[in-house]
Amino acid sequence: MTVASTGLGSVLSSDTVNAQENAEFKASSHLFGKEKRVASLNFTPIQPSKEDEVILPKGYKYDVIAAYGDVINNKGEKFGFNNDFTMYLPINGSNRHGLLWVNHEYSSEVFVSGPKKNGAFSQEQIKKILEVQGGSIIEIERDSEGVWKMNTDSKYARRIDGFTPFELRGPARGSEAVNGAKMAQGTFANCSGGRTPWNTVLSCEENFEETAADAGLDDTHYGWVVEIDPFDPNFQPRKHTALGRFNHENAAVGTTKDGRLVVYMGDDKKDAGVYKYISKDKYVESRGKENSKLLEEGTLYVADMKQGRWLPLTIEEVRKAADGNAELLEKFQTQADVCVHTHEAAMLIGGTPTDRPEDVEISPFDRSIFIAHTNNDRHGNIHGHVTRFIEKDNDLGSLEFHFEIFAAGGPQSGFSAPDNLSFDSDANLWTVTDISSGSLNKNVFTPFANNGVFVIPTVGEHAGEAYQFASAPVEAEMTGPWFTPDETTLFLSVQHPGEMTEDFHHPTSMWPHRAGDNMPRPAVIAITGFKYEF
Repeated sequence: MTVASTGLGSVLSSDTVNAQENAEFKASSHLFGKEKRVASLNFTPIQPSKEDEVILPKGYKYDVIAAYGDVINNKGEKFGFNNDFTMYLPINGSNRHGLLWVNHEYSSEVFVSGPKKNGAFSQEQIKKILEVQGGSIIEIERDSEGVWKMNTDSKYARRIDGFTPFELRGPARGSEAVNGAKMAQGTFANCSGGRTPWNTVLSCEENFEETAADAGLDDTHYGWVVEIDPFDPNFQPRKHTALGRFNHENAAVGTTKDGRLVVYMGDDKKDAGVYKYISKDKYVESRGKENSKLLEEGTLYVADMKQGRWLPLTIEEVRKAADGNAELLEKFQTQADVCVHTHEAAMLIGGTPTDRPEDVEISPFDRSIFIAHTNNDRHGNIHGHVTRFIEKDNDLGSLEFHFEIFAAGGPQSGFSAPDNLSFDSDANLWTVTDISSGSLNKNVFTPFANNGVFVIPTVGEHAGEAYQFASAPVEAEMTGPWFTPDETTLFLSVQHPGEMTEDFHHPTSMWPHRAGDNMPRPAVIAITGFKYEF
C-alpha cells in the first residue's frame, strides 16, 4: 500500500467534489437520491491481522447488534445463522432508528444441525436447517451513548425462512418448467441482494442445491431473486422468475435513460456469466409497490465480453442457437424453460464464462458497472479482480459496452478474492474479501492474513489503490456492507467465524467473545466513528 499511514480524506476531496458536480447520475441502486454528507476515508489504513477479532482503524468501534440464536421479537423468533447481505431502512427518515434486513445464507452441521445419520438428515434436523436460513427483519436504534441496539419489542421484527410461502411471478409461474407450481415453500441460500426504488428488499438465492436436495424440495423452486417488504407483512413474498434462475449473488437496481428498470446480477460460480434485466415498462414513482410488476415482464440479457454486447435470453435466440440439437430443442421450448435453465441458455447463445462474478454495483457518479470477479483457479486467476463495464452513452439500457480491469487482487494491491461491493458519497468503492477458510493464511494467501474490508477510490490519483479498513476474526468473512444515509454508520455481517471447527467443544474461534457463549456466533455489527465534514 502506498499511503499506509496517511488519512485520505484531504487527498481525495477535490477530485470527489468534481466527480459529484459532473455526475449525470446521482444515485446508485442502494442510495436512491439520498444526499449523503459524511466523508468516509478519514482513517489510517490497518495492517493484515490473524487475530480472532474485528480490527478497525483508530477512532472506530463496533457494536454487535444481533448474533445467531438471539431472540428478535416477542414471538421468540431467533436470528438466523451465517448472516450475509444487510440493508438499512430508516424509520421516519432517521439515521439512528430503522429496520435492518439481514440475509442468512447456509447452515452448519457442527453448530446447528448435527451430522447426517446413514447419509441423511432427520426431519428434525431439516427443520433446523430451513429455519436458520432466509432472512431476519430486526428493528434497531442508536441510543444516547451512540450504541446500536436491537429492539425486541418491535412490531416489525420477524423471520423469513425455509417455510415461508412465496408466490412465483413472471414467465415460469405455473409452467411445466417448475412442475406447475404457482407457490413455493420458503427461501434459503440467501447470499447478497439489493434495494428497489419502492423500498422493498431483493434477496438472492445462491447455492441452493444442497439444501433443496437434503430437504427433498423441488430445486426448480430455488435459485431465484426474491422480494420482501420489511415494513408490510401483508406484502406477499415473491420469486421473480423473469430474472432467471442461477446461483445469484446480488441484484443492483437502476433505471435506463428512458425510465425503464434495470437489474444487474452476478452468477457466483466458476465460468459463469454476468446478467442484466430490462423491464418492458417504465418505473413510475407514484405507483409505489405496484412497480414490482416491472420485474415480471422484460428481457434478460447475458454479457458477451468479447463483442461488448448484451445478448437477449429469449426463447427465439436460444432455439436458434440450438438448431440441429434435438436434445436442446426438446429442453428449451418456452421462455419459462429459459428462465429455469438460465446458465445453460446463456452459454449456448454466446455469453462469456467469467471468474465467479459475485457482487455487481452501479456507480452513483457515472453509471459504470463494477463487478467483483472473486477468482477462478481453473484459469489461474487465483486472487480475482474488479471489472468495470462502461455502457454506451452511459445508458443502463444500452446493449453495447466496453470494459476494463479496474483493480486486480494480489500482494501488490493488498487484497485477494473481492466479494460484496458498495459505494460511498466520495466515489470510493468498498469491498469485502472472500478467501475460503481452508486457504486463509496458507501458501499464496499468507500475505493477506484474515479476510477484510478494503476501500478503493474510483477517481483521482489514487484510483484503483486499495486501503484496508477492517480485518475479520478467525476463519470469518465480512459481508453485506451498507451505510446509513448520512454515512455515520456502516453495517456489516461477520459470517462463519470458526468455520473449520470439527469438534463443537474445541472451536477455532470464539468471536464475538460474549459472556455465556459456548460457540462462535455469526453476527451483524454496526461500525461507527465516521466524522462529519463541513
